[in-house]
Amino acid sequence: MANLFDMFDAAKQSAMQRPDRDLLTRDLVTAAQASLGTSRAEMEDAKVTSKAIGTVVSVHSTRMMDDQTARSRVMMDAVQGLTNDLRAAQSGGTLAQSWQDYTRDSSQRLALTLDVLRMRGDTFMAHEAEGCPPVLAYPYEVVMDGADLDRPSNYMLLRILPPEGTEIKEWKRPYMIIDPRAGHGPGIGGFKADSQVGVALRDGHPVYFVSFRRKPEPGQTLADVTRAEASFVREIMRRHPDAPKPVITGNCQGGWATLLLAATNPDLTGPIVLNGSPIATWGGDVGTNPMRYNAGVMGGAWIPMLMSDMGNGTFDGAYLVQNFEMLNPGRTMFRKYTDLYRDIDHGAERFLEFETWWGGFFLMNEAEIRWIVEQLFVGNRLVKNEAQLEPGRAIDLKSIRAPIIVFTSWGDNITPPQQALNWIVDSYADVAEIKIKGQRIIYMVHDQVGHLGIFVSSQIANKEHAEVGSTLKTIETLAPGLYEMKIDAFDGHGETAKFTVSFAERTLDDIRGLDDGRADERPFAAVARASEMQAQGYEMLVRPMVKSMVSEAAAEASRAMHPLRAQRALWSSRNPATNSVKAKAEVARAERQPAAVDNPFIQAERLWMDMVEQSIDMIRDNRDMMFETMFFSIWGTPWMRAFGKTHEASRTLKSVGDLRNLPEVQAALLHVDRGGFVEAVVRVIALLDDTSGSVNRTRLERANRVLTQEEPFASLSADERARLIHQQTLITTYDAEGAVLALPKLLASDADRQSAMAVVRYIAGPLEDVVPATVALLHRLHDLLKLPAMTGDVLTDPLNAEAPALKPKAARTKAKVQEAAE
Repeated sequence: MANLFDMFDAAKQSAMQRPDRDLLTRDLVTAAQASLGTSRAEMEDAKVTSKAIGTVVSVHSTRMMDDQTARSRVMMDAVQGLTNDLRAAQSGGTLAQSWQDYTRDSSQRLALTLDVLRMRGDTFMAHEAEGCPPVLAYPYEVVMDGADLDRPSNYMLLRILPPEGTEIKEWKRPYMIIDPRAGHGPGIGGFKADSQVGVALRDGHPVYFVSFRRKPEPGQTLADVTRAEASFVREIMRRHPDAPKPVITGNCQGGWATLLLAATNPDLTGPIVLNGSPIATWGGDVGTNPMRYNAGVMGGAWIPMLMSDMGNGTFDGAYLVQNFEMLNPGRTMFRKYTDLYRDIDHGAERFLEFETWWGGFFLMNEAEIRWIVEQLFVGNRLVKNEAQLEPGRAIDLKSIRAPIIVFTSWGDNITPPQQALNWIVDSYADVAEIKIKGQRIIYMVHDQVGHLGIFVSSQIANKEHAEVGSTLKTIETLAPGLYEMKIDAFDGHGETAKFTVSFAERTLDDIRGLDDGRADERPFAAVARASEMQAQGYEMLVRPMVKSMVSEAAAEASRAMHPLRAQRALWSSRNPATNSVKAKAEVARAERQPAAVDNPFIQAERLWMDMVEQSIDMIRDNRDMMFETMFFSIWGTPWMRAFGKTHEASRTLKSVGDLRNLPEVQAALLHVDRGGFVEAVVRVIALLDDTSGSVNRTRLERANRVLTQEEPFASLSADERARLIHQQTLITTYDAEGAVLALPKLLASDADRQSAMAVVRYIAGPLEDVVPATVALLHRLHDLLKLPAMTGDVLTDPLNAEAPALKPKAARTKAKVQEAAE
């Protein structure tokens, strides 16, 4: 052993352990290197971050270059065309007249535009004075008021009154629509006649709407809101005892509210529909979805906490609306006004209609906005199974039993498809687990519609929402699993449109394939942890001081002076300066003489507007690139990875191999040779679904008709039918061969065998329309059950005593020819 003197004895230095040979020292050095990010895993993390930054710069630069180049070419062509038109007007002697016409037209349009902005201000003031009621296009009546509940909230249940000539059938499944509470008020789901509300009303369904007042109740939390919504569902069920459980539709942030409702009340709802709803809030493509980086660049939960304290405990939703506007300032701060100015003769009504909703700013309690930020948008805890609605009341999305339809779009820059769908990958180990849970998840991805277009576009209402509505009639007879709904073709328009729809079975890899990878989500974990620490520091060090300086009067004054409110209030009739605007607008309307469309100065005006918008878009794109680069540079380092390790999305999932051993599967397999006619038919339908890989709507409608309207199935309750489909799906999934071989035991008599196979063949449809694997299975079942070979198609319901069961192919072909001739 070395002693203190040996360490300084030159003759003994060669026998001394050097730091690079000493095991303990080497381990310490290795640990230090690892902490500095030089381990292999962290070097890989550094490579991922470097790749992400490179992708950010590459994607943004390429997009900006392509966009700016294409737009600049259009501009140059427009400039050249304008130059030629000016020369032609000058040579033709009409230039002065064109200028005179333009100045008259532009001054009239300016007067009318300023007057429309005055009307917007008046509408805003009146809307505020009325408490910002919902901007629904339909009359309504208040059914329940959340303020009257034991745990009061500012939510209300409205029943939509149908327009004249529309018949509502009380026995049809009711709809309950939950709009987002993200700064704006309720009404976007029923904003137009061609909307979610309109689609349901035209089909005869009772429609209810979840509204909310501008101000929350004192002490209100999201748990109180969820309780109120559950009470609303119970009231709807009480009013419609003969109808199936209500459909719950959640728009945008109303979508995660719908999930909270269904997860905490799994026995309460029918199918739930999520439209553009952010659930897995860290998701997105690198270089494409800039809004998700805001918390990492601008601050986490302490920012809304500070704003709430400045509002004396109330968070002003106008800040959220301002964030939305900053996402695309060229559109929201410039183009919408210039478009109004250009088309003032026709666009004023549409502008005012939308601005009534867009300019209604709502409030939240500090506890509500903090829960949303910490549990969802920064913490992303809902998909990690860590979110708690209340202390000790965890929310597990896998506890939802109702079918789920998710509608998302690539054109949505607020809720991209990854945020709408990645929760499925994070919650389930495999599609097999979805089946084990008896869940049906159907998603549909639109190509281009934007975020608001999902709720208000007439095209969406008449196509996608109409098809979702018709699908909900049959979805509960669909076998558990994950499906993509595709609208393959449609003919006609509006109410007369006919759709061809299919449900293709999908795997979790299909969901993963919509993303560019999940590695870019890791830095968000460090942001989440930093946000928690910042919130704690703010609570201890800053909050007492801020609260001591804020009174309710000061808070109300700050809300009134918010730029979005102030610009509307100041340009209203309350401002005496607008009196002359109204008078000039009346003169302009009386003397209105629009300039010719080909007036060169009109073209110059349009060119200037395009150039300004292009410049703003260029600034926006550079800002987004800077934000995203800054985000990964700060939070994507190995140090930050180590810092955020505890907050990464890491829900423990069952391994695929262990799924067969779950109690639900084992209980189902015990019934592989038990049952009778009902179990056998449902089992064979599940086998057919497995062989086909997709289910078209006509086949689903035939299955629904048999399983809900014909005996012996009609006697089953909805819950019994769902349990039976769930059980037989598990049997065919985990013991398909045993499920087939046990059929002779379930169908003991020849009559039952013939009837069962006739029903199955009717549901399957014409043999020429099904895949070869399904035909092969049908032949095998006929042989196994000792039935005659198939000689024709079953085109009518065999369980309907009034219709013949079998129809030869020749007769069917003849009937087709005759039908075509007629």
